[in-house]
Amino acid sequence: MGRIVLASGNRGKLAEFGLLLADADFDVVAQGELGVDDAEETGLSFVENAVLKARHAARHTGLPALADDSGLCVDSLGGAPGLYSARYAGDHGDSAANNTRLLRDLDGHAGAERRAFFICVLVLLRHAADPAPLVAEGRWHGRVLDAPRGEGGFGYDPLFLPDGHELSAAQLDKALKNRISHRGQALAQLHAQLAGLRP
Repeated sequence: MGRIVLASGNRGKLAEFGLLLADADFDVVAQGELGVDDAEETGLSFVENAVLKARHAARHTGLPALADDSGLCVDSLGGAPGLYSARYAGDHGDSAANNTRLLRDLDGHAGAERRAFFICVLVLLRHAADPAPLVAEGRWHGRVLDAPRGEGGFGYDPLFLPDGHELSAAQLDKALKNRISHRGQALAQLHAQLAGLRP
């Protein structure tokens, strides 16, 4: 595929994708390096938003585009923060405020009421008008902690305790996190789909 544009301006995501795509057989360039601003996320689902972002980046660059839409869904909050994970507390990308609001909204909730999952939907468009994008999805299940743990990761990572682990997502080794996370799962699926397209 040669060169593709990564349709994201999120520094945390860009850092993770840098590691996840280090051994990819194509060159990846962030849309910001090509002068492309973030697309308006007007979709009503993660897949819709990922397609919007990928089409926006492909249209402005003429390159194939890879987009991610992801978030944290808490069962007892009706799936919130969900699509609005990055701006749950109001300002886009204010992780500290988003985490504070999440803890406040879960005050008094215990046990199964703190179940949650991260979801990542990846969309790869070969060109802006691609009618058949590749779509991959990963879900990472766990629960929301009572207080933040760890300095690593970004977003809600300090509050997320993955199933089967005693460390928060912010405390996990980066290589392990990238292998088991929602984004790592989705990217593994995408790799498999790409491999299936090769003659």
